[in-house]
Amino acid sequence: MNIKQELNNITIKQIVKNVKNELFSIKNESTGQGAAEYILLFGGVIVIAIAALLIYRTYFNNSQTGLNASEDIKDVRNLMNSS
Repeated sequence: MNIKQELNNITIKQIVKNVKNELFSIKNESTGQGAAEYILLFGGVIVIAIAALLIYRTYFNNSQTGLNASEDIKDVRNLMNSS
């Protein structure tokens, strides 16, 4: 084996070693993991909230349900005063 081939082999060995070290360090790195988990958590909460609003939208907009906060408060006050 001549010197040029030996130098090529050493260089390739070093490159392979460096790539293995980089892959190992990337595999064990967890610095951005917490932020990504929070983003997924908040995204899930937002999706659930939007789904709930879409499901119950007709319930709150329907005048037949009798949802009227001011009237309900008056009814509760009248019941409390009459007791």
